[in-house]
Order: sequence, then C-alpha cells, then structure tokens
Amino acid sequence: MDQWLSIEIFDGEFPASSWRRAHGDNLTEAAVTNGVLRWEWHEHRWGVVIELEFADEDDRDRFRELPAVIAALDAVPDPVNGLLVYPGRGGGSGARVPRRPRPLPVAGAAARPEPSDEPYLQLARLSF
Repeated sequence: MDQWLSIEIFDGEFPASSWRRAHGDNLTEAAVTNGVLRWEWHEHRWGVVIELEFADEDDRDRFRELPAVIAALDAVPDPVNGLLVYPGRGGGSGARVPRRPRPLPVAGAAARPEPSDEPYLQLARLSF
C-alpha cells in the first residue's frame, strides 16, 4: 500500500515560493535518496505544497526524521503557523480557494450563551 506525506508551507515573513527555491532541491534530493516513488509540488497564492509518495509507512517516517528534512522545515517563512505536515494527500488535491485564518480569540473572551426555548417571564412590582 502506498503512503503519502503532504507538507504545506504558508507565506509568512517571506513568500513560501522563496523557501521552495532555497530548500526544495535539498528536500527533493532527500526524498529521492530515501525511497520516494513520486512527488508533486503545488504553488498556490497562500504558499506551496509538496506531496510525496512512499512504498510503505516506514520509508515515509524515515524520510520525515532526516536532518535535511528537519532543517528545511525549521526554516519555513512562518515557524509558528506556517507549516502543516500530515500523512495522505491534501493541499494540492483539494479546493483552489486559499484558507482564511480564523480570528484569534481575545483574552478572557467567552462564548455567548445560546438562547433557550423556555418561555421568558419577567416579574415586576408595580408601585403606585
């Protein structure tokens, strides 16, 4: 059974396409010398994706632990939110619409309570 690994790199301090030019050859060479069957690069408005196909899970996991791969992934444009690594195909085979970042929650914010279906009764004292 073939095993895919997807690596998505998002734009950050500099474009992900620049990251690909700087690290793509090293990443591809590491893949070729460690059992990759095929690979595909995809460029999007929001970044780049590489999808790699390995013969088995062990080859995929060994590739992921190579020093050259770790070094390339440590150098992504946005080291906090700019990298996704997951088994399977993904970024290049999905929708062509860029992901929209969700707003960050404000400190101390809480969800508003949902309205209930119970009848609302307000008791008031009338004074004359």
